[in-house]
Amino acid sequence: MAFPRLREKYQTDVRKKLIDKFGYSNVHQVPKLSKVVINMSVGEAIQNSKVLDTAVKELETISGQKAVITKAKKSIAAFKLREGMSIGAKVTLRGERMYVFLDKLFNIVLPRIRDFRGLNRKSFDGRGNYNLGLREQIVFPEINYDRVDKMRGMDIVIVTTAKTDEEATEFLTQMGLPLQKERT
Repeated sequence: MAFPRLREKYQTDVRKKLIDKFGYSNVHQVPKLSKVVINMSVGEAIQNSKVLDTAVKELETISGQKAVITKAKKSIAAFKLREGMSIGAKVTLRGERMYVFLDKLFNIVLPRIRDFRGLNRKSFDGRGNYNLGLREQIVFPEINYDRVDKMRGMDIVIVTTAKTDEEATEFLTQMGLPLQKERT
């Protein structure tokens, strides 16, 4: 596997710009990516377990890594949900796959979304991590549109080592995350 473009960009440009802006005394203080978690919840899996299989296959195709099936932690009678039932799938990406996935997300997937004007700046969690949700899986180029039975959304969490949201915002915009323009 070739050296990912996004990792190279981080090592050559982004790290130096962040050191200049925030005045870090040590290279290890500079924020970096630690992992990306992709989570897909499938509510219909309560009635039909076959639906979960197609969702898992799609998630594995998108991420290039085996997905883990997530189980319900509590029973909820109103939803006919029992503790331990399979209700979703998730993938945790690290290393090379993480950089390749984020490069694809920033440069191919997000621009394909209809009426896309940038991601919300308020989606940082206060600890330097960014959360975003996609409404449909067909924005990924690997998904064959003709074979999709139902539109499923997913949550993507970009976990960084940044201490504050300000550091994380600067870091991720330097990496290529398309955030909305600040309103003045």
